[in-house]
Amino acid sequence: MKFQFACTLLLTGCALAAAAHADEIRIDIHAISADGVGELLGTVTATDTDDGLRLTPDLKGLPPGDHGFHVHQNPSCDPGEKDGAKAAGLAAGGHYDPTDAKAHRGPGHNGHLGDLPLLVVDENGEASAVTVAPRLTVADIRGRALMVHASGDNYSDDPAPLGGGGARIACGVID
Repeated sequence: MKFQFACTLLLTGCALAAAAHADEIRIDIHAISADGVGELLGTVTATDTDDGLRLTPDLKGLPPGDHGFHVHQNPSCDPGEKDGAKAAGLAAGGHYDPTDAKAHRGPGHNGHLGDLPLLVVDENGEASAVTVAPRLTVADIRGRALMVHASGDNYSDDPAPLGGGGARIACGVID
């Protein structure tokens, strides 16, 4: 009887430990260009919290400054073609927008669900500042891509579409 009780406790503990880790994933982020997916720049860990999806970057080799940071629809970082020219990361599609909001309003508003807080890169090209996307969970982002854009993001479609983030410079497929 004691043995059976001990086994039950052990199995319950293992199940709880597995469940605790089921809400966290690590995403490898690579440099991207019109030629394809390049070198590994580091990782972003995504974790479910009571406040939303916590994103913990551990990235190196990015240009200093603020960068647009988004979940994109498709699980690919490959280049695509636009207006007859190859461009980085186009296979990822547009911002994740399951409600068809068709508006870029930032992570705390009713626009694209894939709108994330800015990714801040320090003067050494490193990003480690933790951010939270209040409307997302790990389950929402699985099977998509995490994208870093060349420029910042004003969380508006004015004066430039999609916050003015510009070119796609780094990406990770979210398994």
